[in-house]
Amino acid sequence: MEQANLWTQYQESIVPAMMERFGFSNRLRVPRLEKLAVNMGVGTGVSDSKAIQSAAEELALIAGQRPVVTKARKSVAGFKLREGMDVGCRVTLRGKIMYEFLDRLINIALPRIKDFRGLSPRAFDGRGNYTLGLSEQIVFPEVDVDKLYRTQGMNITIVTNARNDEEARELLRLFGMPFKREEEKS
Repeated sequence: MEQANLWTQYQESIVPAMMERFGFSNRLRVPRLEKLAVNMGVGTGVSDSKAIQSAAEELALIAGQRPVVTKARKSVAGFKLREGMDVGCRVTLRGKIMYEFLDRLINIALPRIKDFRGLSPRAFDGRGNYTLGLSEQIVFPEVDVDKLYRTQGMNITIVTNARNDEEARELLRLFGMPFKREEEKS
């Protein structure tokens, strides 16, 4: 089985760069990616079961792995939502599939976003995990726009084992994540 491009890049160039930048004496201390969680919440799934089905099929195409359909934990009368109704789908990627997905996200999907100026460098959670949201799934080339049931957004969480946000930000920057420069923050 062939390794993903980002994995070899991590081993050959990112680990030595991180060791030098942060003064790590052991390669195992260098932060690494643990998993990627991709979530699509389908608000119209309450009244339209085909929306959940099509979102799950599209997420399977995008992620390369069959998603789990998520169900409501509580009933909310204002949204006409009952406990146990389908409300979205999610998939957790690890290993080779994770690196391939991240490669496609960085090099194909993000550059296809209209008026893209970079990702916010502040979207870290304090423990080295990064979350970004996409407003449409059509930025991935696997999705056929002609067969699309409806446009759907998604959240992508990149989970690392970094001890702080600075280490995680540098790790993702070395992977090629297009962050906005610090002076461009608004």
